[in-house]
Amino acid sequence: MGRARIPGTRRTDGTGGARAVRGIRRPLVSRRVHSARAAAATDPTRPVRLAPADILRLGLLGIRTRKMRAALSALGISIGIATMIIVIGIPASSQKALMNELSALGTDTLRAEPQPDQKPPVLLPEAADAMAARIGPVTLTSAVANTHAVVRRSDRVDPNDGSGLAVLASRANLLDAIHGRVRSGRFLDPVTERFPTVVLGHEAGIRLGFDTLTPGQAPPQVVIGNRWFTVVGILAPAPLAPDIDRAVLVGWEAARTGLGFDGHPTVVYVRTAESAIESVRAVLAQTVNPALPGLVRVSRPSDALAAKRATESTFSALFLGLAGVALLVGGIGVANTMFISVLERRKEIGLRRALGANRGQIRGQFLTESIALSTLGGLAGTVLGVAATIGYAWFQHWPAVVSPASVGAGFGGAILVGMTAGVHPSIRASRLTPTQALAGT
Repeated sequence: MGRARIPGTRRTDGTGGARAVRGIRRPLVSRRVHSARAAAATDPTRPVRLAPADILRLGLLGIRTRKMRAALSALGISIGIATMIIVIGIPASSQKALMNELSALGTDTLRAEPQPDQKPPVLLPEAADAMAARIGPVTLTSAVANTHAVVRRSDRVDPNDGSGLAVLASRANLLDAIHGRVRSGRFLDPVTERFPTVVLGHEAGIRLGFDTLTPGQAPPQVVIGNRWFTVVGILAPAPLAPDIDRAVLVGWEAARTGLGFDGHPTVVYVRTAESAIESVRAVLAQTVNPALPGLVRVSRPSDALAAKRATESTFSALFLGLAGVALLVGGIGVANTMFISVLERRKEIGLRRALGANRGQIRGQFLTESIALSTLGGLAGTVLGVAATIGYAWFQHWPAVVSPASVGAGFGGAILVGMTAGVHPSIRASRLTPTQALAGT
């Protein structure tokens, strides 16, 4: 007897499959997944999809098995990247040192003062330096003023013998404005500028007989008018302000209270952004003396500024050319290495193709190897280039300039070069048929 059928069901095709309830269908997605799995199980020749980690392992296989060849290949790209960083970093360090020297010549400094030989003399407003500070690109202002007092080494010297030195009231930030520095002692500050203290210019110190200040000993004193002032500092030569070399500098407030100074500056020093120095010069006279701008003389920008701008443009063009040559050399080296690798590994390619590897997997393997070689070479070249740049700059006493942009461009360029150089060899490898590759033709 046959088996009784259960109502609402149908018999299967005899393969032992599960029975289905009549009128209920499996979802479309479920049926497709089932069909794909069944096809993969019944078709052993179907290629397996490789995960990115598997492709990376295949790409590194050639590097691990041929370590010397890989090291020499990475050396080629590392030399190219190191060369790029060095030819950018060393000239940039040299340029920075040169720019510092040119900046010390006053490329960002202007000077405003009344026109000489005016009757009566022109007086700048007491707040002239503060007014100049309101100009947008201006970064610093300072001022000095002639007190018309006489300085003497002691009270026994002729009261009219001032040794050809001027006594100037000075703002506390004067040195920053004129790129000056103290050779011995210290400069005026917001505290000492209120007391009877002075700082001697380089030439003034020589004429008064004070070469240096010895720590631990009583500081020397000079007489200005009828008052004694203590010397707290001596300046180094100031090429941008030779009149400061022949001056005795007194604090602004001390000059008001002790020397009868009226508070009107005679010279205003202005530091500004170099790119805007011409624009600042055009409005400086009207700013420091709005009533009589025509009677204010403003210095012209330093000739060193033109030389600095010309140097910057020349160096920039040189950097771009050298970097391009270095990257080209590195790219040719990687491409040559990958072509040789394809020729050497024809039998490996043929065996993998015979075992079922498709063209995409072969392309991925060799392209990954090319990128890995370039990445290793880029890392080594970056480290070598940065170390060489810093070492050479230190040896030459230059400020070391290692641009993060050049380092990033070098490393990124190495990867890009590896990808570009590996494209054609990887495509060529993938086009080899198993019989061609195994035959070595």
